[in-house]
Amino acid sequence: MKALVLIWLTTLSVLPSFALELIDSLVVVDTIARDTIAWVQTVDEPRTLYDLPYSPSRRMESWGRLTQNTTVFALAGLATLYVLETLPEDATAWNKKELRHMGLFERWRYHAKQGPVWDKDNPIFNYILHPYGGAVYYMSARTCGFNVLGSLAYCTFVSSLLWEYGFETFNEVPSVQDLFITPLAGMVMGECFYRVKRVIVANDYHLFGSWFLGHLVAWLVDPLNELVSLFAGNPCKNRNVSMTPVTIPGSNPRIALNINLTF
Repeated sequence: MKALVLIWLTTLSVLPSFALELIDSLVVVDTIARDTIAWVQTVDEPRTLYDLPYSPSRRMESWGRLTQNTTVFALAGLATLYVLETLPEDATAWNKKELRHMGLFERWRYHAKQGPVWDKDNPIFNYILHPYGGAVYYMSARTCGFNVLGSLAYCTFVSSLLWEYGFETFNEVPSVQDLFITPLAGMVMGECFYRVKRVIVANDYHLFGSWFLGHLVAWLVDPLNELVSLFAGNPCKNRNVSMTPVTIPGSNPRIALNINLTF
């Protein structure tokens, strides 16, 4: 009887500590399980439209990335305007001698009041290069997660307001063809480009088994996003290389590139 009492008392003294250890173990296991589930969900969570089945209406807008793209377009337009202003008179049809006496904004008002008109530009410009430019504008939004209508709206904004009635109007009358053909043909061509890039992204930027061909075609169908991705990272890639300008302090400060490689 005394032995049974001793066993009972020993059990009562050990049981609480054993129970606490068991509870702690369960908490650890539960924490690991939750972390594992969270990690799996993060890995499998779609980052862009390219991670989801094709849909013309689905949206995953990245307004921050689109803002970066628009900034690049605006800077490119300013640079183009500056270059054309400094070129000789016979180097471009934009700088006409009869307009040189006008101020820059006076020329914009003069051209805007006359347009739009049916231009007589080379058909290669109107029906090949301008649609391609529209497709580039379209892809700039499509790759940022906008659907077909949203990408068309952005393409129309860039081609018609930012460019046709923006930078280009400083030097020539707006064109009817450019106002309609660039965004509409750009949408059709751009959506074809989007389908092509989906194939490239799905194969880890390889096309027909070729890394070089995959990257080359990606740059042809979506040049602006590929350019911006060099500095801001490419969410469409599993392996990412980004280059960020940094300033090295010191007596003679220097600018360098901070290269980040992520997997």
